[in-house]
Amino acid sequence: MSSSPEGREPVRIFVSYAHEDDALRDELMTHLSLLVRQGLIAPWQDRSIRPGDDWESAIDENLEAADIILLLVSADFMASDYIDSKELRRALERHDAGEARVIPVILRPVDWESSPFGRLQAVPTDAKPVTTWPDRDEAWADVVKSLRSSVANL
Repeated sequence: MSSSPEGREPVRIFVSYAHEDDALRDELMTHLSLLVRQGLIAPWQDRSIRPGDDWESAIDENLEAADIILLLVSADFMASDYIDSKELRRALERHDAGEARVIPVILRPVDWESSPFGRLQAVPTDAKPVTTWPDRDEAWADVVKSLRSSVANL
């Protein structure tokens, strides 16, 4: 990992998402590329697992190491038993203990406000789902600016 211009190690980001949202996750990763290039963040998602790796251990290790945990929220995310029982539960434990910051990124319209993470400030602005913005690039830019701010405040 290269360090940022300020000499800090990149903020480790764990991306929790449902595989049905692969295309939206890819869009987010594209929009995060400047933060990566600037050495500000080091995102990780389960598509980074190499063949032959123990996938559950890799997920656990990266979830434990993350400074920021992004929840890519959609109906598929909410319906995932694995996300609910493993990733989400541990993410919120780490958030509540002050060990990591959990940030919900609302991808598609879904009833998420009464979920265990419904108390957290979500992005984009006003928790308006990314897919409902007239210009999706504007939605992603809003998400990235919010994330840049969170990284600067760590």
